[in-house]
Amino acid sequence: MPEVHGNLEGIRKSVLDEMAAFYDVQLDSDIFMPQDLLQSLCGYSAFLNREVALYITRDGEIADVFIGKSASIDLPDVRLRRSERRLSMIRCIHTHPSGTGMLSDVDISALTSMRFDAMCAVGVAADGHMTSAQCAFLDPSAADGVNRTELVNARRLPQQEWMTLIDEADKAYFAEIKEEKDGLERAVLVGIENEQSLDELEELAKTAGAETVLRVLQKRPSPDTAFCIGKGKAEELALRCQAVNADVVIFDNELSGVMQKNLEEMLRVKVVDRTALILDIFAARASTREGKLQVEMAQLQYRSQRLLGQGLVLSRLAGGIGTRGPGESKLEVNRRRIRERLTDLRRELEQIEKQRTLRRQNREKNNIPVVALVGYTNAGKSTLFNLLTGSDVYAMDQLFATLDSVSRPAVLPHGGKILLVDTVGFIRKLPHDLVKAFRATLEEAKLADVLVIVSDAADQELPNRHRTVEEVLDSLGATEAPRIDALNKCDLCRAGEDLLPGSVRISARTGEGTDLLLCKIEEALDAGTQEIQFLLPFDRYQAMAKLRKLGSVLSEEYVDEGALLTMRLGVSEIAYAEQLGVKILDKDRK
Repeated sequence: MPEVHGNLEGIRKSVLDEMAAFYDVQLDSDIFMPQDLLQSLCGYSAFLNREVALYITRDGEIADVFIGKSASIDLPDVRLRRSERRLSMIRCIHTHPSGTGMLSDVDISALTSMRFDAMCAVGVAADGHMTSAQCAFLDPSAADGVNRTELVNARRLPQQEWMTLIDEADKAYFAEIKEEKDGLERAVLVGIENEQSLDELEELAKTAGAETVLRVLQKRPSPDTAFCIGKGKAEELALRCQAVNADVVIFDNELSGVMQKNLEEMLRVKVVDRTALILDIFAARASTREGKLQVEMAQLQYRSQRLLGQGLVLSRLAGGIGTRGPGESKLEVNRRRIRERLTDLRRELEQIEKQRTLRRQNREKNNIPVVALVGYTNAGKSTLFNLLTGSDVYAMDQLFATLDSVSRPAVLPHGGKILLVDTVGFIRKLPHDLVKAFRATLEEAKLADVLVIVSDAADQELPNRHRTVEEVLDSLGATEAPRIDALNKCDLCRAGEDLLPGSVRISARTGEGTDLLLCKIEEALDAGTQEIQFLLPFDRYQAMAKLRKLGSVLSEEYVDEGALLTMRLGVSEIAYAEQLGVKILDKDRK
């Protein structure tokens, strides 16, 4: 059970046990200090004739309870952020027994040295009633760096106004540190697998806007159920995080809600896992309406599995008809809101998916084959897409530069047309919630006629990442379409080096090898078809437009009887052509 700290001399254990109940209180995040809680604090202060202080977190939890002397209190440095230039995410509310709520110089000194969100003093009369109160906030624009409020009646604290001042102070200090560090958070990376996995995690952290200041690798067969890396290693990590002024700790493994809660309490710094990091990148990169909806759905699904309750503390206790019993807890309210929002998102995504299906059916009706570019993230798919289609979609040397599938027409060597699709990149341990949310987008790969797997020739992890792509494709059910391996960035590797047997060596930057790749695509699309020659009489010439949509026209000339065409068609297309009135001249020609 949490304990009361400070000057406990001469205080009965029963009183300390009563005061320890403060830890069970959960405040609303938009309330500075509830009046009933403040009155209770002042009552104990008057009874003990000592200063009493509460540390309250941004989330509304009581982090610590301290008892001081009659005219002072020693406040320990407890921060939820280790950065010296960020606020601690804790506000301190303390009493002045037999005095006013005027802040002392010692109070202001504690505010600046410990970077409290706010420092509030409340005067307490001898009978335990509140008198006046004053609050101070850090303000980099003020002459002494402190914004002091006027003395107010402690019974009418400006709750929302003071919470707004906390947000403004935090934004002001965040703006300063963001300018100094070019917007980069200081990140500590933690893994239990291997250095290669941490290398990829570092790239993800860089993409999300973080600067890696420390890497910690602990080899263990499986994660610890409470701390992932074990309690002893977590305690050691807490000291190392403090030494490097870390803003965030990123774990390469997916953390359960219990693991994350325990680690944040131990490390006193923000803790995220690989899944949350990838979701954060997707949220920053999503540009279309569909992409934003898909990311929000994945984030809500992820958070819903990590909601932790606080027992009956979060329940609504009341009296009277219709209100007896614990009611609906705050945890249940949060879960219900998430469920309702997920239902709305699914409904809206279903409408978008219907539109996508309609467009897909129109493509199938026009008989235009679809070729999807798939591969590991940052392999050069978007650059290759721009080269083959003449487009200018966003392409950058960073992970997950493309989120939304984009399709553009492209022309094959013999004049045939295809629809080329650029898809989202794959990655190891792709979050399951993300796969579910992006199901409609990823189906572009599943329903493509040909898959071009683009790999990075300069990647030292090429075999493992190529295997990851194939595993993701298999999990999506994209097993029937023919696959072509395109080894991109071949200008960066040695000539003749067989990194991926059977692959086409290309360079999306210089254009080298792309003609051969298009020929390979054409061959894959032509598999199962045959080259035929037929005559379309002039009296049936109105069917020419329908014939051209059936497949690639290899040659076309005009004779006295009509149009003489050579095409490559499948069995069903040949049967349809005969229904249009053509005369097959050479059906068995190869």
